[in-house]
Amino acid sequence: MSEEAQQQNQVTPQQNQVTPQQNDVHQIRDAIYIGKKPLMAYVTSTLIQLANQPTVTIKARGLSIGRAVDVSQIILKRMENAGYTIGDVKIGSETVQSEDGRTRNVSTIEIVIKRS
Repeated sequence: MSEEAQQQNQVTPQQNQVTPQQNDVHQIRDAIYIGKKPLMAYVTSTLIQLANQPTVTIKARGLSIGRAVDVSQIILKRMENAGYTIGDVKIGSETVQSEDGRTRNVSTIEIVIKRS
């Protein structure tokens, strides 16, 4: 290899530095999306978020709405000494296109849990 090729392949320390703009990608999330994982996984995630933030929003749609309600109730009932309360509860629907091309309405819920 020629000297020019070796110099082009070398990485200078300035190229490895992370600028503050690139590091801003790691933002704090305040929403827990309920899916098909075990129920206690979402309870644990919500409690971890509540330890760092004053409010967390539990979001679900379709058949996961019941699980979202279960998560919020487990946090309230089992952790009643910790002082968590339910804030706003928003219900709605979204229009989603199914795999066969038809549009369907899917129910949604957002439950805000606050640390007091």
